Amino acid sequence: MEINLLFAALATFVLNMPFGYIRHGFKKFSFLWFLAIHLPIPFVVLFRYLFGLGFQLYTYPVMVIAFFSGQYFGKRIRIYYEAKKQKN
Repeated sequence: MEINLLFAALATFVLNMPFGYIRHGFKKFSFLWFLAIHLPIPFVVLFRYLFGLGFQLYTYPVMVIAFFSGQYFGKRIRIYYEAKKQKN
């Protein structure tokens, strides 16, 4: 696996964490929820360009997993902090 692919996947993961955090605060399928999911996509395309990945087929599974993992872990962080806040 290319090192550039790993760096692009890591950047995608980190970029999507705040969007997942924000997305959890909106009603599911609302406009802002939809926006929180789709707004980072141009940046992911930019990462692919900056890291010289192109659009080879083998890169898609890694990038998609990084994208949705970042969204998921951002959501889990928000759930954790909300539960912690409710405890106090």
